[in-house]
Amino acid sequence: MAWRHAPDYDDTMNSPLLKPIDTSGPVSSAFRAPPQNIDAEKALLGAIMMNNRAFERVSDFLYPEHFTDPANARIYEACMRLLEQGHQANPVTLKTYLERDEAIIAAGGMAYIAALAGTVVTVINAGDYGKLIYDLFIRRQLIALGDDMVNDAFDVLPDETALHQIEKSEQKLFDLASSGNTEGGFQSFERSVKQAIHVAEAAHRREGALAGVTTGLADLDRKLGGLHKSDLLILAGRPSMGKTALATTIAFNAAKSYLETENPEDRGKVVAFFSLEMSSEQLATRILSEQARVSSHDIRTGKLSNENFARMVSQSNELSMMPLYIDDTPAVTVSAIRTRCRRLARTPRKGATDPSSSSLGLIVIDYLQLIAASRGERSENRVQEISSITRGLKALAKELNVPVLALSQLSRAVEQREDKRPQLSDLRESGTIEQDSDVVMFVYREQYYLERISPSQKPEESDERFNERFVKWQQQCERVHNIAEVIIAKQRHGPIGTEKLYFDPSFTHFSDYVDSNMVPAGPE
Repeated sequence: MAWRHAPDYDDTMNSPLLKPIDTSGPVSSAFRAPPQNIDAEKALLGAIMMNNRAFERVSDFLYPEHFTDPANARIYEACMRLLEQGHQANPVTLKTYLERDEAIIAAGGMAYIAALAGTVVTVINAGDYGKLIYDLFIRRQLIALGDDMVNDAFDVLPDETALHQIEKSEQKLFDLASSGNTEGGFQSFERSVKQAIHVAEAAHRREGALAGVTTGLADLDRKLGGLHKSDLLILAGRPSMGKTALATTIAFNAAKSYLETENPEDRGKVVAFFSLEMSSEQLATRILSEQARVSSHDIRTGKLSNENFARMVSQSNELSMMPLYIDDTPAVTVSAIRTRCRRLARTPRKGATDPSSSSLGLIVIDYLQLIAASRGERSENRVQEISSITRGLKALAKELNVPVLALSQLSRAVEQREDKRPQLSDLRESGTIEQDSDVVMFVYREQYYLERISPSQKPEESDERFNERFVKWQQQCERVHNIAEVIIAKQRHGPIGTEKLYFDPSFTHFSDYVDSNMVPAGPE
């Protein structure tokens, strides 16, 4: 029986100064040895030394740090280096490198290596032993991560909230999960061709229907084929070009498509919108203005007629059913975006035939330059930070198998040119954004620039000449009135080009452009 001191009590309480501790229960977790299998490590090393081909079965995923015993780790590292240089790895060749190694001497010297070589394990068993060693290493890492989580939770710091600690822990778990894969490697071209045929067959059955998420804009969908899974799409433009309005239109149309779809695969999916610039109320007001056809300016200033207000309330009841989720947290990090998207993806899907499948269909981020760098990746060089952010967004698209549409600002170089249509080099930190993205699109409205260069009469200019210039300017404005261009400057798997859209600034609304020449004439 063990004893421990208890607090001193007053004699009237009749409490003992010493209380017994019951040691008959299970052993505390603090005394448990970490998961390991030294015999498996020895067996694998023996197989490699007896037949160097055994190394080929584990070299893709197994590294010296995955071993528990330091001596075994040193032997595996020496074998790895010898075999990568084209030499044999056996007790004779290893002697030169390991004879004076302290870890090997402590284990028994060269006699220990000779004993390992005598362990009988076939090449076929080597892969299984390697996977077991790696699995036990991951378990030890999980234990260490759990200890760090507990210690961090006890250390209450003013600038680190509990939610931030959760996001940081989830990021570490993701990094650990993606650090190695025992199932990776080459696959035969025959298998790749079969997968390509399955994709082509699915496209053939759609009979021209979209392969990706719809934007709700026919010409844009035709050019892109929809927004494809695992793609990172960049939508860029100068301020006041309407990139947020276009992204909002696309997000709303995608959510509406998921709500009304009859496709079991898409039923119950949702759209995640990260609004780093505008609040959720402002974004909702934009969508409400667009759908109810009520001026957003009138909504903000309260200049609404009873009819418009009633129409807005009626429209809000319908919009409340949309599977669109808005996160307006400012300066959010990529790891926080990943964490929240994973949670949303795990949300049970309503009406889905496969409840276990992801409930996330599209991620929209407004906008790229407002994403904060993670604490460990902050740098004085903003280009490096943006590079890390774009890589993280591309990894997020591949991990969750959904398209990620990220908005981006353009540099002021556009304003210095006579033709102000943007190009790839105008992207801020253009190298990394252009490199990591699958699609790059620009929003351009010539009307915006023409309206700001209204001609004025020069002192030496005649009235007739000024009127000619003014009429020409009016004609140019009429030609581009309410017309926006979406310039597809890069598309990894499709054509590039320009598509026209109709833009109504009163409602910040984008829709399909219909050329007046294509409208049939009415009856005379």
